[in-house]
Amino acid sequence: MKEKILAMLEMQDAMNSKVNPGWREAGSEWYRAIWTECAEMLDHYGWKWWKHQQPDMDQVKLEIVDIWHFAMSDLLIKGDSTDSIAVQIASDLLRPAESADIRAAIEQLAQATLETRSANVPIFARLMQLADMDFDGLYRMYVGKNVLNFFRQDHGYKEGSYIKVWNDREDNEHLADILSALDPDIDSYADQVYRQLEAAYPS
Repeated sequence: MKEKILAMLEMQDAMNSKVNPGWREAGSEWYRAIWTECAEMLDHYGWKWWKHQQPDMDQVKLEIVDIWHFAMSDLLIKGDSTDSIAVQIASDLLRPAESADIRAAIEQLAQATLETRSANVPIFARLMQLADMDFDGLYRMYVGKNVLNFFRQDHGYKEGSYIKVWNDREDNEHLADILSALDPDIDSYADQVYRQLEAAYPS
């Protein structure tokens, strides 16, 4: 687990550096990104008692992965060495907070984030449990989304020339196909994801 956490932390640092080389000194409010993603997740799960709503668990899991991007960024700024951050994350993921249901866990994460202006991994771990997402699932989806973000930047996302829909399907859908066919435990996992995205992208 620790090795995969270290890999994710390094990938997050690299992604943030690609967008802004001075990201650690930029003063970005990572906590704000976390709680607003919580609100989006609650909408995907459903909370309106006056109308029929079906939880969209695929979207809920994508929001969890998005939150993880911001949480790791926050932890990288506020923590000590990357190794010590990874050790603490591993410990926190193995001791999830208590929460009765997924809506309560989402609100608990948003509240704790607003109160402390920091990421809260034990509550995040409980949210993962309630969404039926294990650590390997988080790792697989995180690496995939991180690689897609790199791919987008490399192909004109910031300049507005990136093509998001290929063959009538969004890039996220192509990514899901690629991830389902790859073994996340291989050493070249991230490289393989990138290569397959490149092979599928319209030239």
